[in-house]
Amino acid sequence: METNGKRKSHLIYWASGIVSICGIIFEVLFGALGSYILGDGVKQYTLTISLFLTGMGVGASISERVMKNLIITFIWIEFMVALIGGFSSFIMFGMTAFAPSGTDALFLYLITFTIGGLTGLELPILIRKANEIGVELNRSTARVLFSDYAGGLIGGLLFAFYLRPQMGMVKSAFFVACINLSVALVVLYLFRSEIKRLVLHTSAAVFIAILLIGGLFFGEELAFSFEQKLYKDPIIHMEESAYQKIVVTKEQGDTRMFLNGSLQFSSSDEYRYHETLIHPTVANAEAKGNVLVLGGGDGIAVKELLKYEKIKNITVVDLDPAVTTLAKNNYHLLQLNEGALSDERVQVRNEDAFEFLEKSEDWYDIIISDLPDPNNESLNKLYTREFYSLLRNHLEPGGAAMVQATSPVFAPSVYWTISKTIESTGLHTVNLHVDIPSFGNWGFVMASREPIKVEEISIQAETEFLTDEVLKSMTVFGKDEDREIVNREGEVVPLKPNTLIDPHLIQKYESAWQNY
Repeated sequence: METNGKRKSHLIYWASGIVSICGIIFEVLFGALGSYILGDGVKQYTLTISLFLTGMGVGASISERVMKNLIITFIWIEFMVALIGGFSSFIMFGMTAFAPSGTDALFLYLITFTIGGLTGLELPILIRKANEIGVELNRSTARVLFSDYAGGLIGGLLFAFYLRPQMGMVKSAFFVACINLSVALVVLYLFRSEIKRLVLHTSAAVFIAILLIGGLFFGEELAFSFEQKLYKDPIIHMEESAYQKIVVTKEQGDTRMFLNGSLQFSSSDEYRYHETLIHPTVANAEAKGNVLVLGGGDGIAVKELLKYEKIKNITVVDLDPAVTTLAKNNYHLLQLNEGALSDERVQVRNEDAFEFLEKSEDWYDIIISDLPDPNNESLNKLYTREFYSLLRNHLEPGGAAMVQATSPVFAPSVYWTISKTIESTGLHTVNLHVDIPSFGNWGFVMASREPIKVEEISIQAETEFLTDEVLKSMTVFGKDEDREIVNREGEVVPLKPNTLIDPHLIQKYESAWQNY
């Protein structure tokens, strides 16, 4: 009898650790879902962690009323966590495709709070049961809490390094839910002598298992059909890397790439973007031998650079190896970049651009910043005075740089803040913008240690769109794109540089793009 009690108490400690692993995985999974679907990763992780912890507090408070039938209560809590958590990602993608705008966020926050509440119920019940078996209260509490905290660490590491990159968000949710259900089944079996209506509870477990296993094998495919509705064209490639969701679509010859839902290029008009990004910069640089490309992992900007024989070395720094690998091997991307990343003059470095500039001792004649828009904290640092100071410090005298800087029409305060931030490092700038049908009106900032005379720049490479005359016209901005940002009261809003300490560009970006 004592051996059986000891075995049951050990099971309780193991159960607390396992359900804690599942709980932390669901917590970070909801943060990842919010970041991908709703944007602004810091905001979404902050909200989901806060709601989850608040839910745990509410659940712990409710647990005071649970004094009887502890085991069966725990089992049904696991059933609910398995069902709700397992289908969370699947339903979230379905709501994004079919439900009215805003309901997906409400659903995410509600489900986060609910799973948090159920998780908060679990531990006090397990502690009471351990004490009921005959383990000292202090000892049982300490051991259950240890299992809980250690499980939290394991869960976070599992999600970051295995589940998200290998299984994706839909399959991960079903997989973790199956673990919750397995814990419930083991507890149900070991404590079967204490449980009334065992057949009923077992039947419910079997029913839930069938749903979860079906979701594990077929849920991702159905979610894919939901996600397809978010994109105009058929998806021909989709993967979840360690950093982002990569989607490639194609329809009637138009290939498009999306990173976390944001369009990166359209093959129908990418030449307008990339010719503006590359050719004025190369023409303005006195020497052209050594080039640095920050971002640009799709290889299309590099293709434009390789048109110049004087360019001897091109270093591409792109964080995500999944993007550069895709650009080197995917047939559709190879049609666009012409195998540029495999050229002998090109070296690809899968590193953070900020960290690369911090540790690099090389100088460059040309620097191209082709980075994603500053819509989260990790990307914001690549649009700060500190980052552009590093860029300046790696730019040769007589060299030239170009920064993609979002739209001066849709987000004028963002565009001109980026320009102001670059100017604050002491670099001379010229502002350019161009109409790109798939993007709209898009802005660039060209920078150099010396004053830039656009009228003296002559494009030397073969282009589909850009000419010397078109380049000059790009420097003219309309009234609604002007540097002076006016608020609703008609007052001019002073612009200030974006910095690591004061990352106000994120709020500007979110506010500007919320209606587009």
